[in-house]
Amino acid sequence: MKHPKFPAMTLAISALAFSLGVVADDDFHGIVESRPADGYIGEWVIGGRAVTTTAATEIDTDDGPLDIGVCASVDMEGASVEEVESEPVQKCTRDR
Repeated sequence: MKHPKFPAMTLAISALAFSLGVVADDDFHGIVESRPADGYIGEWVIGGRAVTTTAATEIDTDDGPLDIGVCASVDMEGASVEEVESEPVQKCTRDR
């Protein structure tokens, strides 16, 4: 006898795992490759990943300006960029 609930259960578990992955924190760090031309709001590429900041995004320049070529960390909450922070260059070269 086949188990008709097995495919449905597998689908439900897969959907749950996917949805949890979408809302999970996905913090990372990398080199600033591009950034908005004027100010801090807009599209950035940091460590090869495109992110978009808004007026709600916290910008932290305690370790220096967030210029192209600088190490930065990105704090994500789901798809939202919570913070972009300058970091010492060692943080971006330590894992290489």
